[in-house]
Amino acid sequence: MNPLSASNMAIPDLDAAAFERLARARLLASPPLLNEPQSPGDDDLNPGIGRFASGLRHAAVLVPIIARSPLTVLLTARTEHLPSHAGQIAFPGGKVETHDASPLAAALRETREEIALDHAFIEPVGYLPPYRTGTGFIITPSVALVRPGFKLTANPDEVADIFEVPFAFLMNEANHEVHSRVWNGAERHFYAMPYGQHYIWGATAGIIRTLHRRLFSA
Repeated sequence: MNPLSASNMAIPDLDAAAFERLARARLLASPPLLNEPQSPGDDDLNPGIGRFASGLRHAAVLVPIIARSPLTVLLTARTEHLPSHAGQIAFPGGKVETHDASPLAAALRETREEIALDHAFIEPVGYLPPYRTGTGFIITPSVALVRPGFKLTANPDEVADIFEVPFAFLMNEANHEVHSRVWNGAERHFYAMPYGQHYIWGATAGIIRTLHRRLFSA
């Protein structure tokens, strides 16, 4: 459980307007190509394993930045009975269906189904590169600014909890830890950002790490 040795430079104190300007300048304006060879993934910290095979299932998530003062990031805890990623901390989202017009449309649909977040409160500001997971998914994250005043209802079939984490905490590299577990007989490393009782790790932490790099890396 060693923290990264990278710089612990403080993140600027952004309000919603400043975040939106930065996001629109630094994030992708249109959905990324799924076969982008430099896209991030769970294998980045496990170079001996190599790239994951082709044929990954396409999923989409919404990365909701809540326009509070200070900014927060909305996350969910998945229920324990789901067939994949049970009990893990996640962004709202799921599989991209053939009827979805875009990854953003899929993310918005899944967000409404999972936590009943009304689209009227959501202002998309850009995309992150697709993220590959070791469980066979390639995820397109859509970042959005969410206006306060919304009401949420967790779908009990999918979501056990809904909570917010300070944006500044997640964007501070001092909180980007590298943990490891033995899986299928091999040690696998992954990002983790423990926050109180919530253990944010794996693909969710990897996507947060990608957001940090897009917004604040030189």
